Amino acid sequence: MNTKYPHLLQPITLAGTTFRNRIFSAPMGGTDITPDCSIGPKTTKFYELRAKGGAAAVTVSECVVHETDGSHMFRLRLSVPGSLPSFTYTADAIRRHGAIPSVELSHSGQFGGTYLADKNKQHSLVQYGPSARIREDGVEVKELTKELIDEIVAAYGETAALAKRAGFEMVMIHGGHGWLINQFLSPLFNHRTDEYGGSFENRVRFAREVAASVRAAVGPAFPIEFRMSGDEFVEGGYHLDEGVRIAQAIEEYVDLIHVSAGTYQKTFGITHPSWFEPHGRNVYLAAEIKKHVSKPVATIGGLNDPAMLEEIIASGKADVVEMARALLADPELPHKVAEGREDEIVRCLRCFTCMAERANTFTRRCTVNPLIGREDEGLGEVQPAPVKRKVLVVGGGPGGLYAAYTAARRGHEVILCEAGDQCGGLLIGESALPPKYEMYQLGGTYELLARRAGVEIRLNTRVDADYVKNESPDALIVAAGSSPAVPPIPGLRESSKMVVAEDYHLKQNEIGQKVIILGGGLVGCELAAVLGDLGKEVHVVEMRDTLCPDANVRYRPLLMKKLEETGVHIHTSSPCQSVNDDGIVCKDANGDEFQIDGDSIICALGLKAKTNVVEELRGLTPQFASIGNCVKPNTITYAVYQGYHAALDIH
Repeated sequence: MNTKYPHLLQPITLAGTTFRNRIFSAPMGGTDITPDCSIGPKTTKFYELRAKGGAAAVTVSECVVHETDGSHMFRLRLSVPGSLPSFTYTADAIRRHGAIPSVELSHSGQFGGTYLADKNKQHSLVQYGPSARIREDGVEVKELTKELIDEIVAAYGETAALAKRAGFEMVMIHGGHGWLINQFLSPLFNHRTDEYGGSFENRVRFAREVAASVRAAVGPAFPIEFRMSGDEFVEGGYHLDEGVRIAQAIEEYVDLIHVSAGTYQKTFGITHPSWFEPHGRNVYLAAEIKKHVSKPVATIGGLNDPAMLEEIIASGKADVVEMARALLADPELPHKVAEGREDEIVRCLRCFTCMAERANTFTRRCTVNPLIGREDEGLGEVQPAPVKRKVLVVGGGPGGLYAAYTAARRGHEVILCEAGDQCGGLLIGESALPPKYEMYQLGGTYELLARRAGVEIRLNTRVDADYVKNESPDALIVAAGSSPAVPPIPGLRESSKMVVAEDYHLKQNEIGQKVIILGGGLVGCELAAVLGDLGKEVHVVEMRDTLCPDANVRYRPLLMKKLEETGVHIHTSSPCQSVNDDGIVCKDANGDEFQIDGDSIICALGLKAKTNVVEELRGLTPQFASIGNCVKPNTITYAVYQGYHAALDIH
C-alpha cells in the first residue's frame, strides 16, 4: 500500500459494513434510462467502472421514491416491470469489484420534471412542494397535504427496503441541493404554518421522519448516508449555523453525514464548483459540522488531488471524501493512489461537459475520458491488436497524444512527432490562466501515459511526405492541429499592439492595462475573465448579438456571471472595422462607428484547420486517419474521442 496516503487508504466501518478506503463515488446520473425508468445496461456499466477503479462505495443516482416526483430519474418499484432486476444487476456489478453498492433516495419536490426531454409534459405536471408558489419559469407549485407527506415518508422506507432486497448495502437520503427535504428545511421555500413550517424544529420534522422511516425499513445494521447542504448560500435560505443544527437533528438515524452545499437552480457553480472556485471550497462546511456531531462526516466539491484528500482526512476535517466528476475523468484514481501512480491521474477539468451532455442529449460524456457513457464497449480494457503495426502519429496535442497512448496500449509500435519543443498543443496556452491550470496539466499527463505505454516521442520534428516515406509506417494518424485566424481587418495584422490569443502565454507580460479582445467566443471570454480578475480594464468586441454560443449550457451562465463580476465591458453586434494607433473602430447595431481605446489588442477570432498537412500526407500509408482541429476546429472532447477511436480502428 502507498504509505504517502495512509489516512485516505484506511478502511472505515459504518453500521457494521467495512469500506475499503475513504474515497466514495458520489451520486451522478447514469447514461441510459429505460422507458419505464429502470436502469439500462449502459448505466450498470457506468457505475461498475468506478467500482472497478477502486472506490470504496458507488452510489447510484437518483432513485425517486414517490409518484408525485415526475422527474427523469430511476424508479425502484415492484409495479414497474424490470425495475427490481435492473437494480439487482447493478448492485451485483458494483459489489463484484469490492465496492459497496449504494442508491440515492430522492424526491425533487417543486423541481420535479426539470430534466424531462418533453418540455410540454414538464410544464403540464403537477409540481409539489412544502408551500404553494409560482416557480421562476411560471410553473405552479402545489402545497403538499399532510396525507401526501405521510405517503412520501412511507415511500422512502419502502424504497429503501427494496434497495436492500436488490442487494444494495447502503442507501443515501438526498436532503440537499434544493430537493424536497431541503425545501422543507429551507426558510426560502418553506412558508407553512402547520407543524412542518415556521420554527427550526418544525422545518426539520420532515427530514427526521424520512430518516426514521428509512431506518425502520432497513434495520440497525445497514448504513444510511444523509446528504445535506451545509449552507444554501442564498438570501433567505439557511446558513452554516443552521446547517450544524440540521446535522445534529438527523444524526441519531444515520451513519454518515454527507455535507455538500447550495440549493437547486440558484448556486450551481457552488454545488458543483467550477474553475472559478478553489478546489475543496466546501470542505470547511463539513469540518465545522464534524465538530458538533458524533457520526462520521463526508465532504465533497471540486476534489481531485490526493495530497488534499489525505490532508482532509488526516486533519480531521472529514472522515470520507466523495467525488463525482473526478471519478468520471479517471475512474482509476483510487487504484492509482494506492499503487503510487498519482502522477498518472487524469484530472477533472471542471468544464461541465458531463453535465451539459446530460442536458443536451440525455447521455453522458467526459472531455478527458472517451469511455464515459460507452463503458459497455469494453469497461476500460483496450484489447490487444491481433496484428502489430508500425504507427506514426503527427501532432502532440491532446488528440494525437491520446491516439498514440491508445495505439501503444494495443501493442503497436508507435512514434509520435511534434513540430514544437513541447507536447500539449493548444493546452500549452492554458498555463497562463491560473484557474485553468489543470487543462495545461492534461497535456503533460497524456504525454506521461503515452511514454509509459511505450510511445517514442520526437519533439522539434516536422513531418512531410518524405518523412513518412522514410519511416514507412503501416498506419498514419494526422493530428496536426490548427493555426490562429487573423481576418483582414485594416490595420490589425500590422498593429504592434496585437497578440493572437493562442500566444497570450508567451506575451502575457507585455499586455497593457487597457485590453481589447476581438472575439466573444469561449476563448475570448475566458481570457477576459482572467484579465478582469487581474484588475485590467477589458473590452470584449463581438460581431454577433450574443457571447459565447460555443460554451456548453452548464458552463456558459457561470462564465457570463464571472464577466459581470469582474467588470468586463461587453460590445455585442459591434464588428471591428479597423485598427489604429489608439485602439479600434467598431460599428454598432445602428451602423454608427465608435472608438475603443486600448493598450493591447488580443485577437480571439477563431482557428483555421491545417488541412494542407492532411492533404500532403493523405494516401501515403495503407491506413490513414485525420483527427481533431486539422479536420475542423472543435473541442478537446472531440479531439480525444477521435484519437481514441482512430487508434482502435488500426487493424
